[in-house]
Amino acid sequence: MSKFKRILLKLSGEALAGEKGHGIDNVILADMASEIASIVKQGVQVALVIGGGNLVRGISASAGGMNRAQGDAMGMLGTVMNGLAMQDALDKQGIDSVVMSAIRMEPVCEFFDRRRALKLLSAGSVVIFSAGTGNPFFTTDSCAALRAIESECDVIMKATKVDGIYTADPVKDPKATRFDDISYQEVISRGLKVMDTAAVALCMEHNMPIFVFKMVKGNLTKAAVEGNLGTLVHC
Repeated sequence: MSKFKRILLKLSGEALAGEKGHGIDNVILADMASEIASIVKQGVQVALVIGGGNLVRGISASAGGMNRAQGDAMGMLGTVMNGLAMQDALDKQGIDSVVMSAIRMEPVCEFFDRRRALKLLSAGSVVIFSAGTGNPFFTTDSCAALRAIESECDVIMKATKVDGIYTADPVKDPKATRFDDISYQEVISRGLKVMDTAAVALCMEHNMPIFVFKMVKGNLTKAAVEGNLGTLVHC
């Protein structure tokens, strides 16, 4: 039996770009879709939030002089493009999926509907939540926290480049040690870069666990089905 019945998987947009650093690497996209398909076939219900940093980041655009709200609107559209790309990749894996946007843009994708999302997840479809929260100044981390709570997920699975949460950046500090588990409050007080503070605080308020793991081949199955290979953030 799977460790978790329903998860929200949070992927960064940058992860889709691979070594190119920008755009979408179709090989990486296909590999991620294959990983997701594997756990769906094992009975795990999957909601998905993908960032848009491989296409445009609102905060980066504003640093270059663009109005932040305008930059964030562009970033939201980037997440929709990534969601549509993932939907196509899941189609190729024989997995049904629906892209829901926080901003109306039919017929490209559906407008977010919590009750319909719950029915789709229960029926085994992957629901891809895009366009963030539909508001500027909120990250896709905050979107992931919000949608996980709304869609009654058991956990947020946060895919990263490292195998959990460390006391410091393990790339810069070879003495950094990994936590097997850690409280929300300690994540916030230590200033650990797990998710943005608003997202962690929302998860803490609603007791939504966050499981941080490294997204390499086979790890999603081990994390979602077996519940190991990472760091669990909880009360």
